[in-house]
Amino acid sequence: MVKGDTELIPMGRITGAYGVRGWVRVASDTEPSTNILDYGPWRVRVGGDWVTHTVVQGRPHGHGLVVKLEGLNDRAAAAGLSGAEIAVSRSAMPSPGAQEFYWADLMGAEVVTREGLDLGKVDHLMATGANDVLVVLGERERLIPFVEDQVVVEVDLAAKRITVDWDPEY
Repeated sequence: MVKGDTELIPMGRITGAYGVRGWVRVASDTEPSTNILDYGPWRVRVGGDWVTHTVVQGRPHGHGLVVKLEGLNDRAAAAGLSGAEIAVSRSAMPSPGAQEFYWADLMGAEVVTREGLDLGKVDHLMATGANDVLVVLGERERLIPFVEDQVVVEVDLAAKRITVDWDPEY
């Protein structure tokens, strides 16, 4: 999660310029990937600063998206955003439903077994197609499938703790 004047949720990144009229290539972390186009305005990290951009148009292209941002009118301007992180203010996003979580809310959460053994903290998550996977860093890295009621027993967002039914030897 990105902190600043407002709470920002990472949504993807700009991977490069597309064409000569200021379009950019975007890798989206939303599911499906086109959902990133539904949120705005975008906050784009340029250097160390967050700059607000409005999406004018966007569409799927290859393995990602191509997007036209207001005020970007040439390839050089678009190329200048290559590698920039895209985030959206939490207030622009719908509240998750019961037993739904934004990945950003799980980052940094302590992961413990049912017996109370500390496995580490959530570094990030991965989508594998079958299920999401918690990447937990502790005394070693663990990949724990995010399968509710089977592996993930409880998610306590207030305490930033996830309880899992997981053998610490895995």
